[in-house]
Amino acid sequence: MRLSPFSFLSLFLVPLSSSAAPHHLKLRQSVTPPRHWIRLGRAPSAHIIQLRIALPQPRFPELERHLAEISNPFHGSYGEHLSKEEVEELVAPHPSSLDAVREWLASHGIRSEARHQSLAGDWVTVYVPVAQAEEMLGTEFSVWKHDKDGDVLVRTTEYSLPALLDQHVELIQPTTIFHRAKRLRSTLHFSPPPDVPPSFSADAKITIPGYAVPVDASCNTTITVSCLKQLYNMVNYVPQAMNKNGIALTSYLEEFANFADLRKFYADQVPAALNTSFNVVLINGGLNKQSDAGAEANLDVQFALGISFPTPGTFYSTGGKPPFKPDKHAVVNTNEPYMTWLDFILGQKNIPQTISTSYGDDEQTVPRDYARRVCAGFAQLGARGTSILFGSGDGGVGDGNPDPTTQICISNDGTNRTRFIASFPSSCPFVTTVGGTTQIPEVAADFSGGGFSEVFPRPWWQEAAVEKFLKSLPNGTYAGLFNPEGRAYPDVSAQADNFKIFFRGSSTPIGGTSASTPSFAGLVALLNDARLTAGKPSLGFLNPLIYSLEGKGFHDVVVGNAPGCGTPGFNATVGWDPVTGFGTPDFGRLKELVLQY
Repeated sequence: MRLSPFSFLSLFLVPLSSSAAPHHLKLRQSVTPPRHWIRLGRAPSAHIIQLRIALPQPRFPELERHLAEISNPFHGSYGEHLSKEEVEELVAPHPSSLDAVREWLASHGIRSEARHQSLAGDWVTVYVPVAQAEEMLGTEFSVWKHDKDGDVLVRTTEYSLPALLDQHVELIQPTTIFHRAKRLRSTLHFSPPPDVPPSFSADAKITIPGYAVPVDASCNTTITVSCLKQLYNMVNYVPQAMNKNGIALTSYLEEFANFADLRKFYADQVPAALNTSFNVVLINGGLNKQSDAGAEANLDVQFALGISFPTPGTFYSTGGKPPFKPDKHAVVNTNEPYMTWLDFILGQKNIPQTISTSYGDDEQTVPRDYARRVCAGFAQLGARGTSILFGSGDGGVGDGNPDPTTQICISNDGTNRTRFIASFPSSCPFVTTVGGTTQIPEVAADFSGGGFSEVFPRPWWQEAAVEKFLKSLPNGTYAGLFNPEGRAYPDVSAQADNFKIFFRGSSTPIGGTSASTPSFAGLVALLNDARLTAGKPSLGFLNPLIYSLEGKGFHDVVVGNAPGCGTPGFNATVGWDPVTGFGTPDFGRLKELVLQY
């Protein structure tokens, strides 16, 4: 007999009595739905939702202190990364919190067999019908539809918990989270290349003051692996630590990387790699359909692996596309993807030393407690010696829409203030955020995302650089439109437009910070190769090192701006700025610097 999802769950539930249900519920969170979300009506009572329960991590400040020390090149513990077990010990909840949550779940008839607990014990996950979740959380779930793209989610605008759980539960999601991971710009241009040859000859070069080698003139119209290796001084480096090093790309929203396209890319740009490929890891029902190539996935894999070849590459495909069909009572994953991926990767003994992600959304659509908790997961990876890179977004200071004339830059905190819109996870202080440049000599790409977080305070390692930038602004510039005390981003940049990839069998140009991010990640993988070859540990969390260099090892980009919210946005300027960070990398110089520590 085939069981419905509701019948299947009933095997793990015990009958409820009115006396078993906890009383004295206390409101824990209430939100205003972000713009563009329209309530369609009550969620079907039998629809299954996944609830993730976050337990407090009382020793997380200790982990944060360790991370600061092992990431600071001037500290005696630099590079002494923590083990998986040490990190788990530092994020484990107090046993009393686990007991309280288990008792609460049991009071609602949820047996131990129906609970999933993370290895550290700091997350407990259950699948329950909507009717069960509504009773547990004293709320009402609804079906919500996004009026721009039609996505449908099951969410509530508030939830409550027994007062006895106050100190034992940090948050429960997905409840009030309307955040959706979106691909960054990745603008495809399908027009065929012109028949007329370019005006420059095949051997024409551009000499750029301060850059190590001349650059092919063709790179001003088409970016290839060769262009990036010339621009960023990687031409002559030969990796040697392939058996110790690794690079990975993450994929969500059913974006698949195509092996045949990669072979064509390698034949065109990296002939030595022609007979190689990458490892695919499927998470939470993820797929990698070869009949349905994704431009984003192809871009990530082709340039990250093309630059770092022959470093072993991994492609993580995380399943669970959020949209829900309200007329189907099926088990679907309505959770945003970063925590699903983090659950998996934090449980692995061995992790690639460099991981790149090209997805994000408006920071203000993410409940603050959830944003902090996801960000804390990235801190755990950094503590274990992995560098996490995210694109800065493609809407300048605006809401992620690459067309600045149609951006809506209004706060969703009930005040309806005009505000610049930060991007998440780009704004997380425990990731390295990559902005975009274009042209040769390089200028800021006009879509390069950047700004200041409304959630995360400015971290210690960027105090001096950001203060210097803020003091350079004329008095009153954009006053009230951004939080000058917030974590500022991006940290660095790289070329971000006119990339030549292979997609569905043909070459096509593509661009966005989803191009600059895997490119910078490929360079970081080579820096890790140099350190590992020299017997040193991987770089891990990059930001304290980057800011301590004060621009050394980078080409400062001082021309351009990234408009948004009806303004010209911030300008690229001398030193760090919230358009290009410290600028673009010089691998040769950075290699010398990182081998000193």
